Amino acid sequence: MAKVIAVANQKGGVGKTTTSINLSASIAAAERKTLLIDIDPQANSSSGLGIEKGGNSVYRVFTGQQPIEKCIVNTYMPFLDILPSDIHLVGAEVELVDVPEREALLKKALAEINDQYDFIFIDCPPSLGVLTLNAFTASDSVLIPVQCEYFALEGLGQLLNTINIVKKHFNADLQVEGVLLTMFDQRLKLSNQVVEEVKKYFGDKVFDTLIHRNVRLSEAPSHAKPVLLYDAVSIGAKNYMSLANELIKRVN
Repeated sequence: MAKVIAVANQKGGVGKTTTSINLSASIAAAERKTLLIDIDPQANSSSGLGIEKGGNSVYRVFTGQQPIEKCIVNTYMPFLDILPSDIHLVGAEVELVDVPEREALLKKALAEINDQYDFIFIDCPPSLGVLTLNAFTASDSVLIPVQCEYFALEGLGQLLNTINIVKKHFNADLQVEGVLLTMFDQRLKLSNQVVEEVKKYFGDKVFDTLIHRNVRLSEAPSHAKPVLLYDAVSIGAKNYMSLANELIKRVN
């Protein structure tokens, strides 16, 4: 059975998609069979792995047009598959409003393929609507990227409250997998202060690995590659390999 992890934070620009792409690729590089599910209508995880728009997507799974196995795409990494997103997901909130048990659509779909993977990562949109609710209902845990900037903890209370509501009503076993500090710049006093503040708040839930600000990490998506394949010796690639090792040890 796969370990299913939602990558979520309702704030935009915290490194959710960067983490989803690069952590998935790094886990796959460790020869663990990995699936990345992109449920963000912007489809940046999909384009970041070179997936062309217009094919089968997670939208068709949500709307019952296709079974999930027909929509999964192999990537150019042997152990990494992706279930792509597309722009039609924008309307999913409205389209699914009358669907019975709409919060469990993704969970039911994953039950069909769960035993084919070691890890399944879900890249969530920057909101706490029905798509993110589906991700939380389908997941074992939530990985929360937090950027090392001034408003880092803003809105996290709301996210944790949503997780608790999901635990109460839809998924009693949902846990916080960990908090990942992103965009860390050791030259800045603020970055170090944010690290201290987040560790004070979350304790041992904070990953030891810090994701540093890194130009190669920013450039990689424009080449439709994870940073590991774009520049394997960059600090960004090393950070995400370190995170992958840390996560594999936690799960084991």
